[in-house]
Amino acid sequence: MATRRKFLKHTSIVGAGLLAVPAFATQTFSENDKLNVALIGVGLRGTNHLNNLLLRKDVHVTALCDIDPTRIKIAQDHIQKAGFKAPQVFGKDDFDYRNLLELKEVDAVIISTPWLWHTRMTVDAMKAGKYAGVEVSASNTLEECWDLVNTHEETGTHMMILENVNYRRDVLAVLNMVKQKVFGELVHFRCGYQHDLRGVKFNDGKTAYGKGAEFGEKGISEAKWRTAHSVKRNADVYPTHGLGPIAAMADVNRGNRFVSLTSHATKGIGLHNYVVAVGGEDHPNAKVKFKQGDVITTTVDTANGETIIITHDCNLPRPYSLGFRVQGANGLWEVDGNRMYIEGQSQEEHRWDEATPWLEKYDHPLWKKYGEYALGAGHGGMDFFVLNAFVESAKANIAPPMDAYDAAAWSAVTPLSEASIANNGEPQDFPDFTRGLWIKRAPYDWVKEMY
Repeated sequence: MATRRKFLKHTSIVGAGLLAVPAFATQTFSENDKLNVALIGVGLRGTNHLNNLLLRKDVHVTALCDIDPTRIKIAQDHIQKAGFKAPQVFGKDDFDYRNLLELKEVDAVIISTPWLWHTRMTVDAMKAGKYAGVEVSASNTLEECWDLVNTHEETGTHMMILENVNYRRDVLAVLNMVKQKVFGELVHFRCGYQHDLRGVKFNDGKTAYGKGAEFGEKGISEAKWRTAHSVKRNADVYPTHGLGPIAAMADVNRGNRFVSLTSHATKGIGLHNYVVAVGGEDHPNAKVKFKQGDVITTTVDTANGETIIITHDCNLPRPYSLGFRVQGANGLWEVDGNRMYIEGQSQEEHRWDEATPWLEKYDHPLWKKYGEYALGAGHGGMDFFVLNAFVESAKANIAPPMDAYDAAAWSAVTPLSEASIANNGEPQDFPDFTRGLWIKRAPYDWVKEMY
């Protein structure tokens, strides 16, 4: 942590991890080369972003917004402990964030609120001329996906989906291999979000990850709002952790695009069984009917002829995995089992190599140069890189590496999967959020460092 703090306070890393193309560069950031950042939502995720911002020399945290006064107090204490000026505070009601957006002392906002607020807050931020960073997923409906794209195009203001897994070390190493054609022409991908979240969706009303059967008003943290999606929706409600990295490898929206998908869901028994196990058969929540299937499988077709299988599996006991598989004409990588096979280069024909030596050989330049400074940033260091990309993009007021078109396309899996499941797996067409420009939009150079 000390090494990272020293680096960020005394070294310029302009452009590291930025990987972006200039557009609509009409606004400059604040005086003294510092970006004034506000945080809307300072729960667990928002506080993580706050702590990383407080280590930077080029940022002022000028405002906070949260309707939970306990979380505001925690954030204020972090800022005071770091030795910075107290920010302005908002949160008197659900829409007080709009008063925050009127502040001239705010250049950019980071939105880490419950999912239902992501799009409306991001849209309002862009309309207010604030560079917006929004946590995943960015949208819940196709209408919201279009709202992000249309508002960006109408205002010229940028937004970035803060998908940190795109910066995971093994993911960027494999992306490096993809760009260097190690796998040959790409054919097939697998990914998903496979994570036992029963202890997040329910708790004891005392700690965020306590073992209990409560959610909604009686729950705390994510159990207050996240569980409702499992009650109301049969869909892949959280696709971007897996799909974001795959979309980057497949140049989606930049020479390629998602064309259609089909989705299927199993029966949903996991959450009910969990409530009964921790709260008993007589607990009121044992009578709740959960609409979401325990395992949801989505298959996406792309314009360039690849297929992508996405799995959502959060309601049953299982170890964590994003289930990555990247397969081309010359070989493939699978994250589960940490294995790699490249025809003519692997140690034995038809036998897996351990992936670690391959990942070390193709370690991404960003991680090789800045990896030690990312330690302690959260999620294995990838939070350092995604936040840095956001800050540097906002300072330069240029398009971020993961933009409104990406936010829309990746998030659209949720409503499209919901429609497909409701219609017995009927194929659903993806909207072309770029309105045809995917054909000529150049891919981001995720391998070349930019300074």
